[in-house]
Amino acid sequence: MSKQTDILIFDTTLRDGEQSPGATMSHVEKLEIADLLDEMGVDIIEAGFPIASEGDFEAVRAIACKTKVASICGLARANFSDIDRCWEAVRLARRPRIHTFIGTSPLHRAIPNLTMDEMAEKINQTVTYARNLCDDVQWSPMDATRTEQDYLCRVIEIAIKAGATTINIPDTVGYTAPTESSNLIAMLLDKVPGADSIVFATHCHNDLGMATANSLAAVEAGARQIECTINGLGERAGNTALEEVVMATKVRSDILPYRTRIDSTKLMNISRRVATISGFPVQFNKAIVGKNAFAHESGIHQDGMLKNSKTFEIMRPADVGLSDTNLVLGKHSGRAALRSKLTDLGYEIGDNKLKDIFVRFKALADRKKEIFDDDLIALMIDQSSSEESDRIQVKSLKVVCGTGGPSTSELTLIVDGKEKAVKAIGDGPVDAAFNAVNSIISHTARLQLYQVHAVTEGTDAQAIVSVKMEENGKISTGESADTDTVVASTKAYVNALNRLLIRRQKVGLDIADISYKDAS
Repeated sequence: MSKQTDILIFDTTLRDGEQSPGATMSHVEKLEIADLLDEMGVDIIEAGFPIASEGDFEAVRAIACKTKVASICGLARANFSDIDRCWEAVRLARRPRIHTFIGTSPLHRAIPNLTMDEMAEKINQTVTYARNLCDDVQWSPMDATRTEQDYLCRVIEIAIKAGATTINIPDTVGYTAPTESSNLIAMLLDKVPGADSIVFATHCHNDLGMATANSLAAVEAGARQIECTINGLGERAGNTALEEVVMATKVRSDILPYRTRIDSTKLMNISRRVATISGFPVQFNKAIVGKNAFAHESGIHQDGMLKNSKTFEIMRPADVGLSDTNLVLGKHSGRAALRSKLTDLGYEIGDNKLKDIFVRFKALADRKKEIFDDDLIALMIDQSSSEESDRIQVKSLKVVCGTGGPSTSELTLIVDGKEKAVKAIGDGPVDAAFNAVNSIISHTARLQLYQVHAVTEGTDAQAIVSVKMEENGKISTGESADTDTVVASTKAYVNALNRLLIRRQKVGLDIADISYKDAS
């Protein structure tokens, strides 16, 4: 085997990933994800965009103060105020980094109406300014793959001379292809003076489904940092998926002789946690971390697996944090068995959280004879959507429905610590329940999506309900699970409203437009 080359993993789940419409994370959730990324071995965590809001600034600063190993990076546009705010947020990190950027393609140059020379001077001034504050400066020519190559070489040389230590090459709109991605990095290394003194990074989007392939192609050409997100979360079709590039280099080290610091056994845990927190479920056939990634239904495949697992699996479930053990859980199962099973499913939880989940597990076990793996995953989803810190919580719900008239609901919510009860009617039980919520919580958000799917088979199956709401172009998602579909629906709706409150605070809007009616 050829000698392995170290590759830096730059995770931008908390910045680019959170820019997915509806993927808002709270301050506490951001800190939790940052901890998991740090423990897993991520080299650089892009913790946010400090100038975007006070909430983003505080989250980046808190992560910078708390993180033990990883470099902490903040994003800044090419102006002094952005860079100052970014430095203030990251400066207390063990290893702070400022990441500043400007769009260099013809389309992006037209937005600030800068000539090539004016933009070049702006890049020189802002990168120099950032480097005078911080020893570790990353610079990105946004939309690099659609920038004229001569101009791209020119501005990269300027950024290097101004003090940039990392040059990131973003495929901002997912436009490039693997051969082109490789050729671009090779060209820059060959033509740009000083290119051998800095690290080239690759940042790919998945609009054409080639983000992972483009990133690995760039690495083969000489890039030494991959920018990625957990589950490929990100704007539009998402970013390069961290778990895919990590496992590709691990499984195919014969042709991809690159090594990362990532502990791959922690992938499943963080994947599920990000999915739950962001409200973006992982598609069943998603590579590495999808529900079906290690499932085999074909008779030929099953027969082969029974004889030798290597016939149809190129990696072991344990490699990504899954176990082959099969404990059957029921109402007589104890905490140790529950913790063991959750660990097998990729969840690592502390004693306090286990205590809360065990109460929920017992309640579920009283309603279901057998608890399947998917029931426990749904339980973890519901636990996350019912956090005590939420401003709105469902205390009780009673619905009467059937033929002969409208459905009626009686709902009690806890709003900012106070109980508020209301009765409402609707066209069906879910409509009646949602109308009851709207009678207490006044808002202007519009329901865009309501989706239900059963977790397991049988009439006692849990339902996972997902909702998506939109207000003034901002998207909020909610998800919850329960054996009662109407209860799950109401909790998911309230969960989306809670996330809408967080989103409004993040963008600095007055949250008075979401007010609480006196329904007592």
